[in-house]
Amino acid sequence: MATPMTPAQLLAQLKKWGVDYQEYKDWKTHNRNHKGAWGPVNGFMVHHTGSDAKDQRALLYNGISGLPGPLCHFGLAQDGTVHLVGWGRANHAGMGDDDVLSAVIDERPAPVDDESNTDFNARFYGVEVWYSGSHKMTDAQYKTLLKLSAAVLDFHGWNEFSVIGHGESGSPGKWDPGYASGKMMDMDEVRKDVSGVLKLDPKPTTPKPAPVPAKPKPVSYEPYPGAAYFRKSPNSSLVTRMGKRLVAEGCAVYASGPGPRWTEADRKSYRKWQLKNGYRGTAADGYPGKASWDKLKVPKG
Repeated sequence: MATPMTPAQLLAQLKKWGVDYQEYKDWKTHNRNHKGAWGPVNGFMVHHTGSDAKDQRALLYNGISGLPGPLCHFGLAQDGTVHLVGWGRANHAGMGDDDVLSAVIDERPAPVDDESNTDFNARFYGVEVWYSGSHKMTDAQYKTLLKLSAAVLDFHGWNEFSVIGHGESGSPGKWDPGYASGKMMDMDEVRKDVSGVLKLDPKPTTPKPAPVPAKPKPVSYEPYPGAAYFRKSPNSSLVTRMGKRLVAEGCAVYASGPGPRWTEADRKSYRKWQLKNGYRGTAADGYPGKASWDKLKVPKG
């Protein structure tokens, strides 16, 4: 016996086993829990819908007259996609044979069902495969059915005997999942195939390693151009780049700019940088010296 998976745990299992799925409406909270128990769960039951319609989500979600939805947890489309239509108690299994349930709990071959005396809606996850049952399901459906079964069994640590067909459960007249009109698939062969999938390594769930950040390109700085350079009132991008560094250091007194032509605003701004670095007197005259220039680190253009 086991506590049912949460929706989050289910999604993690589907991803782990590489099951393609789509979420339908508010499936995570769509259930019949107000009408009876949901859990402990013991197994996974396979059904066919009895129809080859291409989109059966609304039917499985809403149900039919006298049998409200959800009619299962999983709808399995012809292309192999699993559609999530409900989570919790669902109207899919009805009443079943308690001897069959005991065998499922013990994870051993089940006896032939001969009575219906136990609430199976509380005890089984259910999948409705979208086909009539009067022919084989598609290869894509069968492949996904095996992976979906493995995803459920793997989470709970169950073996293949936890998978049964509706026609094995005890409901009179049921023969799903079928392969011809009135004929149920050989569920022993299905369980054998499920066992084979369970032995495979599932799709890895470890996150991809974070990309290694690219190393930043080294920044090169302008060498000191000499004191005479600034006393000639230069007009160049070097003056602009110097001014931007003074702005970044909080030493700017520009009314606008800075710009490329050396002005009194540049000199006063640079003097503030010199004072900030401890220079006084003639050493803080506003004309760059080599030591203060190297500290300012003006990037090359």
